[in-house]
Amino acid sequence: MTGTLYLCATPIGNLEDITLRVLRILKEADLVAAEDTRNSIRLFNHFGIQTPLTSYHEYNKIEKAHQLAAKLKEGKNIALITDAGTPGISDPGEELVRICLDEGIPVTSLPGASACITALTMSGRPTRRFAFEAFLPRDKKERAAVLEEMKRETRTMVLYEAPHHLVKTAEELYQVLGDRELTVCRELTKKYEENVRTTLQGLLSYYKEHEPRGEYVLVICGRDPEEIKKEQQKSWETLSIEEHMALYEQQGVGHKEAMKLVAADRGVSRRDIYQQLHV
Repeated sequence: MTGTLYLCATPIGNLEDITLRVLRILKEADLVAAEDTRNSIRLFNHFGIQTPLTSYHEYNKIEKAHQLAAKLKEGKNIALITDAGTPGISDPGEELVRICLDEGIPVTSLPGASACITALTMSGRPTRRFAFEAFLPRDKKERAAVLEEMKRETRTMVLYEAPHHLVKTAEELYQVLGDRELTVCRELTKKYEENVRTTLQGLLSYYKEHEPRGEYVLVICGRDPEEIKKEQQKSWETLSIEEHMALYEQQGVGHKEAMKLVAADRGVSRRDIYQQLHV
């Protein structure tokens, strides 16, 4: 019988946030794969967990994933934990999950703490639709591309950042997004938890005078769709009907659908567009 991979959410600060089910699985599993065993041993000592630990992190995520998959195929049950929060979210756990599923190994997730959801729900920002960006890429080209996407994003955006990078990241966000409203969440679930509604300019003004401390989650307001619509309307006014059609068709949109979109953009019927194209 093949074993099961259990994705176990661990506390992001307050140890009371661990679930009874996670505690049971961590104690019953044959092996626990941890992002940092030195960090996880403190959790184990606190709850009296004696299950063997092995390291699984960014630098061994592929080779070690295949080793863990082999153990699972032997019938071993393995629990995966990250330093804090839910494994598989912005960490190497996603690689292990993919490899296990490719190999036909059962995978299940035990819900629990997540910094993203915790910050989002206490931010006071729109929560029905949101975009999770995790940490911005360190590669300059990739980072610039992501920031450009964020500039056009209408959903609430959730971003992680370490204290020593906070000001630099906020400066880049301000340059690209403008003075966007956001909620700054710090040290979630811990003794000195903070939840501050401000703007990017306000964030920069404060942290240029005060040293950032702790882990941060930034919940940033998306762009107003009406603002985008007005900008697009201005650009469409300079285009002919044919050029407007070509704009959509070059993106792979079919001719009939392009007529529908052009009509919606211009506030007229599709019949009007059809007649003007066939004059």
